[in-house]
Amino acid sequence: MRTPSQTVGPFFYFGLCERPTADLVSAGIRISGRVLDGAGEPVPDAMVEIWQADERGEYRGDWGWARCGTDDEGRFSFTTVKPGPLDGQAPHVELLVFARGLLKHLLTRIYFPDEADANESDPVLSSVDADDRPMLIATPDEDGYRFDVRLQGDDQTVFFAVV
Repeated sequence: MRTPSQTVGPFFYFGLCERPTADLVSAGIRISGRVLDGAGEPVPDAMVEIWQADERGEYRGDWGWARCGTDDEGRFSFTTVKPGPLDGQAPHVELLVFARGLLKHLLTRIYFPDEADANESDPVLSSVDADDRPMLIATPDEDGYRFDVRLQGDDQTVFFAVV
């Protein structure tokens, strides 16, 4: 028998039907990765959302939000633009994870490796323990950027309190 927190998973279908695409633009940068559990195994039925500013660093009501379900290997992918800096913060993408067993979604940020100076002065990134900051910076790959989300364990992704 499933516990109440485990029943969240089957309802993701409805949320994914509302927004059938994870592509904010037809051509741009690709942000992809995997959602992994504490044992390093893929989470095949999670949902990942991104929220971001546009390339000028502005949040627009009609743009900047997308969601993607994970596949059998826990993979997700978005096509977007690199956001501009916003209010003294380095360019970043907010990433939320919804998955079975989670009563509340998890919130993290994706920062970009080619923004070293901006990352250094970002107030949110600076608030994270120095040893954990690299976990919030995407890795360049052949298609764009890679950012894996580890829900638990030694290499757990840094998550922020949702208020």
